Amino acid sequence: MKTLPLMTGILFVLVVISSVSAAGNTIQATSKEDAAALVYVSGYDMEPAVFYPYESGTITVRVTNAANASVVLSEPSLSEPHLKILSERAYNTKTTIGPGQTVSYTFVVEANAMDGKYYPLFSISPVINTYPIHATLTLKVDSTDVRASISKKPDIFSASKKDTVNISITNPRDAGVDNVLIVPENDGATVFPQESYVGTLAAGQSVQVPFSITPDKETNVTFHVSFLSGDTKHTTEVVLPVTLEKDKTGAEIVVNNIESSSSGMTTTLKGDVTNNGLTDAKSILVTVGDPARPVNPNPVYAVGNLEPDDFSSFEITYVYAGNKSVPLIVDYKDGEGNTFRETFSIAASDGMAMPGAGSPAQSGSGNSVQRRGMFGSFGSGFGQIPVTEIVIILVAIALLAYAWRKGYLTSLRNRFRKDPLPKGKDEDDDEEPVEK
Repeated sequence: MKTLPLMTGILFVLVVISSVSAAGNTIQATSKEDAAALVYVSGYDMEPAVFYPYESGTITVRVTNAANASVVLSEPSLSEPHLKILSERAYNTKTTIGPGQTVSYTFVVEANAMDGKYYPLFSISPVINTYPIHATLTLKVDSTDVRASISKKPDIFSASKKDTVNISITNPRDAGVDNVLIVPENDGATVFPQESYVGTLAAGQSVQVPFSITPDKETNVTFHVSFLSGDTKHTTEVVLPVTLEKDKTGAEIVVNNIESSSSGMTTTLKGDVTNNGLTDAKSILVTVGDPARPVNPNPVYAVGNLEPDDFSSFEITYVYAGNKSVPLIVDYKDGEGNTFRETFSIAASDGMAMPGAGSPAQSGSGNSVQRRGMFGSFGSGFGQIPVTEIVIILVAIALLAYAWRKGYLTSLRNRFRKDPLPKGKDEDDDEEPVEK
């Protein structure tokens, strides 16, 4: 029976390996058979470390000669029912391994298997009449994919407003993946950066990748994630729906108190612009759009910054031949530098501001316009107090008080009495005398 010699040989090789490790050099062999017995499988590598089902890769087996004499080996092989060897004829020639040297045998394989662990058997034979060298390897097949998800996004998206989203890339596999790349794709939004390179993602590792999104319209942003498992490219993706809504906390522009006057071909438009929102409106610019043409001295009026509930007056000069409405354009920015636009329609006949359609760059907040009163007002909120009417009433009261103190009202009343008083008698003479 060959069992006893085989076990004896294995024990001998283990003892020899320990001796080599301790001494740090080769072992003295007295014969070719003894030298062949000192050859052993010192390790192996798989690329990828974990295969996808039906994925191709490589298995590299390292064979070391611990003897002080060269050994000639032949017929290296790798066998497993679920493993297809794509390089069967790669080692048809004999290989000589010198004293203390290590030789690598690389097999191109394809894992024709589903999830699980498999155990390929590596074999190689010395050319002399001795026992073959065997080693059992472990091959793991796993279909678990790299995962991509949206880990951070705003509650709402608003047109022309820049927001940040985070793409989470997680590798749940038992082996790392390489060349991880994220490329966004969409129609209707500006996404930065145009691609993000992550590189290597180790087993069990997760990474957060930020992207800024400035939508112009409702769209879907698809993030394509590609990576390498070994030399094989794999892809996955995640879709972010971008639905536009009104920014409830943003600035809201109101235009009112409109007045216009003409001098020749030039029209001067005056009014108030108010921030009726909850955050500051910055770098506010007011002008008119086509078919009107802004001209000097005030083609564009720089309002500057408006805090919530604050207002400012503006004055625009333009040239316009016609009787249709004139678009009044208000551009402003938020604290992050995002640009917004509100467009208001000004009736050329009476200078009245009416709601107009916003440009594609305007925010989700609707156009809001308030008509001016008979005498005008200062804006929204407390600015709606009719200051002019109050001033007129106060002046009238002051005049009446002055006339009463001077006696003008008594003379005026006597003039219209039916029974005038006798000459020389005053109205106060009818009163009862006061006792002293």
